[in-house]
Amino acid sequence: MVSLISVFATAILPIVSVGGVGYLLGRWRSIDTAALNTVIVYILAPALVFYSLATTTLAQSTLLRTGVAVIVYHLLVIGVAAGIGRTLNKSETAVAALMLIAAFPNSGNYGIPVSNFAFGSTGRATAAIYLSVQGVLLYTLGVYIASRGGRSNRLAGIKRVFTVPLVYAVVVALLARGLQVVPAADTTVMVTIKLVGDASIPLMLLVVGIRLAQTDIGSTLSAVGLGVGLKMVIAPIIGFGVAVMIGFNDPVVAKTFVLESAMPSAITPIILVAEFGSGDVAGVPVAEFVSAAVFVSTVVSIPILTVVIAILKSGVVL
Repeated sequence: MVSLISVFATAILPIVSVGGVGYLLGRWRSIDTAALNTVIVYILAPALVFYSLATTTLAQSTLLRTGVAVIVYHLLVIGVAAGIGRTLNKSETAVAALMLIAAFPNSGNYGIPVSNFAFGSTGRATAAIYLSVQGVLLYTLGVYIASRGGRSNRLAGIKRVFTVPLVYAVVVALLARGLQVVPAADTTVMVTIKLVGDASIPLMLLVVGIRLAQTDIGSTLSAVGLGVGLKMVIAPIIGFGVAVMIGFNDPVVAKTFVLESAMPSAITPIILVAEFGSGDVAGVPVAEFVSAAVFVSTVVSIPILTVVIAILKSGVVL
């Protein structure tokens, strides 16, 4: 019971609290989140990922294995979600939404604190690497998926990849690490970058809350079941299989990878479909559909993650 309370207090309560403030604000005032989306995509998120990648202390071999594992996991889940969506004759917009909901876990503002609680500093560092690599995928492959509601948008989606600053932030961070010219964490430039990056987390949560306030959750709940099931049941199983296949040298890194893969749907896809997407799913705008899926997956993740953490910490697997 103490562990359950600690998980809730350190990882879930902050998310619920900030998102709740955004929800109340959205109910009180009519707010257009388009400008906030642009600030996150083009300024705050690149700073967050740059700082995480530039300052990690994990070994290069661990960094490489984790990066490969994250890429393989996302490609597999995207493939499974796309296959299921098309088998069920879902629209192109619905298939894109399913891929984003199922493949991209909330590895940052949710995953990092949970991983830190479960597996300490190694868990936190592994989660940061997971977030960094996923960030690249989100703002490349994720942008393409979000913009492919119609076939005519596919080329435009690819072109938009090269307008997203996060891609260049990752390249600069990797070059700085390779050349060993990353400034110390306490220098003005790094403190500033960290400050800007950290601002993305609460702002993302506020945007989610505002969007939830604008969403008719009741009419959308029944439609998000497939996406939530893919994210909270199928995706963790795929994550476990990838961890076994990659063969991490450090069991704590392997367990953290599986735990990150079991996180609820990420917040960022809401921002991506709002910025790049179009079309409806189940009779509601795609951004509202994804918002509802994020909400539901976050709620159901409380008992699911408790079981996942218990299994991983027991040593029965990995």
